[in-house]
Amino acid sequence: MSRWSLAEIVKRLCALQIAPAISTSTVWRWLQADKLKPWRFHNWQHILDPQKFLERARPVLEVYEKAEELLRNGIWAVCVDEKTSIQARQLEQEPVPAKPEQPVHVAPRYKRQGALQLFAGLSVADGYKYGQTSERKRFIDFQSFLLQVIFPEALRRKVHTLILILDNGSTHAPKQLENWLQEQVRLNNWPLTIKVLWLPTNASWLNQIEIWFSVLQRKLLTPNHFNSLTELAQSIMEFIRCENLSPKPIQWSYTVQKLETKLGTVL
Repeated sequence: MSRWSLAEIVKRLCALQIAPAISTSTVWRWLQADKLKPWRFHNWQHILDPQKFLERARPVLEVYEKAEELLRNGIWAVCVDEKTSIQARQLEQEPVPAKPEQPVHVAPRYKRQGALQLFAGLSVADGYKYGQTSERKRFIDFQSFLLQVIFPEALRRKVHTLILILDNGSTHAPKQLENWLQEQVRLNNWPLTIKVLWLPTNASWLNQIEIWFSVLQRKLLTPNHFNSLTELAQSIMEFIRCENLSPKPIQWSYTVQKLETKLGTVL
């Protein structure tokens, strides 16, 4: 077994003849004394190349730390990513509203109405969110989001530099994106410089928009009851609109210094 209950631990101890008889309460006291919880687990990933990780993470963390000052100086930082496979599940019965001493009741049976991809951006300095839904997740769909949502907003804000913070997912086409961005600036004669900060590999936890995706999941998408993809898309965009009525930047506290300490590279 990979996870053990108290009863299973007792059974194993007796089978190994470590103790002729023992109660679960005794095992519980032992575990408490040593602060052991064998029924729990945490995912963990080791940073294989600390120096390379730091080289990519440092500029991102520095932008987070100075985002408001950068925006005042005409440099706009935006975290961009996609939340994939957002399902529209049409419940067979409408959720029953909460009653005194009763939570909301949700039917377990549903019909799948398809799934959407959400391309989204988070303005680091002021917390504004931007989104566009798509039925597919391709580079061309990502390009569409940038062309129709992010670039027009950068021009509306009249910033001279746009910083895109991205992971290395195939949707972002790391080998093609930067050349395509420069081509768009040249073809459209935009008074704009676009820079890309690539996150370290397997470091989505450094992308602030992942925090907002969890907010979206908890506040809108759970429980999931949407009668169609159109209703799902409209609900997501309305949620973003409401969020932007009183936007707040994420209170980010993970600094370059903390990362250097973690990696043991403090000079």
